[in-house]
Amino acid sequence: MNAKLLLPIIAFVAAGAAHAETPTVVKDDFVSTKTRAEVQAELATYKKSGVNPWSIQYNPLRTFVSKANRQDVTAAYIASRDEVAAVNSEDGGAAYYAQGGQRGVNSTTMAGTPVNAQ
Repeated sequence: MNAKLLLPIIAFVAAGAAHAETPTVVKDDFVSTKTRAEVQAELATYKKSGVNPWSIQYNPLRTFVSKANRQDVTAAYIASRDEVAAVNSEDGGAAYYAQGGQRGVNSTTMAGTPVNAQ
C-alpha cells in the first residue's frame, strides 16, 4: 500500500480518538416531598377533570365568565385610550408622560403581593 495514503488515514483515526469525552456523572439525590399515593391521587384527579392544557384543542375561554359588564369595560377603554395611543406611538409615550400624562391605574391582579397592598 502506498505510504501517502496510509499516513492521512492513521492521522484521521488518531484525531477521532483524541476527542473522546468522559461519561456523564448522574447524581440521583432527588428527594420527593409527596408519597406515591399522593401523586397517584393527583394524577387521577387530573384525568377525571378532562382538561389537558397541553392539548391543541385546549380552550381556556370555553368556561370563562366575566365579572365586569359591558358598560364598565367600555368606560375603562374610553378612559385609557389616550394613554394607550400615546404609549403605542413612535416615542413610546415619552412626550405624553413628559407633559404630565397620567399613568394607568395599577392592576389589582399581581403575581406576588404588591408593596402597597391594602
